[in-house]
Amino acid sequence: MSTLHEQHLHEQMGTLAAHVRDPAANPGPPGIEPRRLKIYSDLVYNNLDGLLAGNFPVMRKTVGDADWRSLVRCFLSRHHSHTPLFTELGREFIAFLESDAGMDPARPWLAELAHYEWAELGLQLSDAVLPAHEPDGDPGSSPGQALLDGVPVLSPLAWPLAYRWPVHTIGPGFESVEPPPEPTLVLLRREADGRIHFSMLSPLLFRLLELVGANTERSGRELLRQLAIEAGPHDFHAFLEQARPMLQRLQDEGVLVGTRRHR
Repeated sequence: MSTLHEQHLHEQMGTLAAHVRDPAANPGPPGIEPRRLKIYSDLVYNNLDGLLAGNFPVMRKTVGDADWRSLVRCFLSRHHSHTPLFTELGREFIAFLESDAGMDPARPWLAELAHYEWAELGLQLSDAVLPAHEPDGDPGSSPGQALLDGVPVLSPLAWPLAYRWPVHTIGPGFESVEPPPEPTLVLLRREADGRIHFSMLSPLLFRLLELVGANTERSGRELLRQLAIEAGPHDFHAFLEQARPMLQRLQDEGVLVGTRRHR
């Protein structure tokens, strides 16, 4: 008898959950008056709407009230989240916008705009710790030389991001119709006091940070040589001299934390 009761309760809860997620498509459990069901469904929707609107204010204003409500309702009814954590809700919403269910052909930039808005909160909440490194390079290295001779280390609190759409300009009154020929390259870095700093990157600098982030063995000089080959300058020595102060500036800003520590 207990097993039958538990099965019935499980079925009721499943019916209630389906109704709360999509009241228009799923009737509520029998025996619960519509007024009470509406209280439950409104409470869930309004809480979700408030959380998402707080995470994505630019998107919320850009798409307008009606389309925003449609997005939230569709997310609630069709997306199956993989985590119960509220702090991960933004990433779940991005995953929904990237899926067929959340894709808006009239606004193909929605998912990228959402990621751009989420990135600031994501970096603020990041608990990443700095890897083992030598802040000043090997003993005896000059500040300008250490990052060339050693293996430069990218801070986990510095995020180089690439977008197909100009996410930094999309907003109320401006919705991009066609992606520009060049990608939008952005660097987010977290200051010691927790503030997030945004800056635009040149393709060359973005590529350098990409190389550094994926590198574990090659020296800064070797990475710059690869970059020079890709960029095609005629004089590597001149390229290296121009890159030296740039590397130092990246370390001063905390984007590069130093060089890899020898085991």
